[in-house]
Amino acid sequence: MGAVVIDGQAVADRLQAQIAEQVSRLRAQGVTPGLGVVMAGDNPASQQYVRMKRRACERVGIHSVVEIVDASTPQDRVRALVEQMNADPAIHGILVQLPLPAHVDEATILSAVSLEKDVDGFHPVNIGALAMKGREPSFTPATPTGCMALLEAHGVPLSGANAVVIGRSNIVGLPMALMLMKANATVTVCHSRTRNIPEIVRSADVVIAAIGQPFFVKGEWLKPGAVVIDVGTNRVDDPTTERGYRIVGDVDFDSAAQVAGAISKVPGGVGPMTITMLLSNCVKAAQRALGQAS
Repeated sequence: MGAVVIDGQAVADRLQAQIAEQVSRLRAQGVTPGLGVVMAGDNPASQQYVRMKRRACERVGIHSVVEIVDASTPQDRVRALVEQMNADPAIHGILVQLPLPAHVDEATILSAVSLEKDVDGFHPVNIGALAMKGREPSFTPATPTGCMALLEAHGVPLSGANAVVIGRSNIVGLPMALMLMKANATVTVCHSRTRNIPEIVRSADVVIAAIGQPFFVKGEWLKPGAVVIDVGTNRVDDPTTERGYRIVGDVDFDSAAQVAGAISKVPGGVGPMTITMLLSNCVKAAQRALGQAS
């Protein structure tokens, strides 16, 4: 029997309908949630992500402003754009599109984002609060938050579960592990220096694959009935398609689906949830600016 396929788009559509209602109520009070995006360079993937985020904002009624500068733009100028959005009361959330050009220090730019507008949840203070017992960040990063929402939507029990996160990036792997720990899971993080990854994965009730390598996780690695969330977005050549390539995940879906109890698909799994959580954080920021509980 094959695994249940976790459809992130269906969950995202349901949540975005709720977000649109929240936006409508805010607009009735005279406040339109605003998202500011800063992007440096012409990375095609980043351009696509920004377009998708703008379209999502339009769908739910969020106002968006995008500032795109050349890849050679000095760091001070990039930071000035962030500071400009910090000072703009019409902008409730700020997103710095990553990656930044090599000469621009990521930590410096992310630290410049106001804590009240850090809807990406990447500010060191927010990540620090996520890591501490008894503390809660103002916002949590969109992709791991989307993964947690998918697990919740499908009734996956996390307290006491063995969870394996494959990948340790600041954007996904690290905050994902911290969020699973806050949910009382027992968490193991695998990375490029980890020995015997297949053996570790076989102990997992929940597997989060975020390593950026196509088809990395094989079906034979999985514990029967495990829940698999595939964060990977990899482009592989495919001459049979019109574009000459297709998008695949970090998990070998065909073999994994024969063993797992549930598995997210790529595309259409975590991707729509990432954008949805960003929209949700922007609405929370606008609510807080009005002095409302979020």
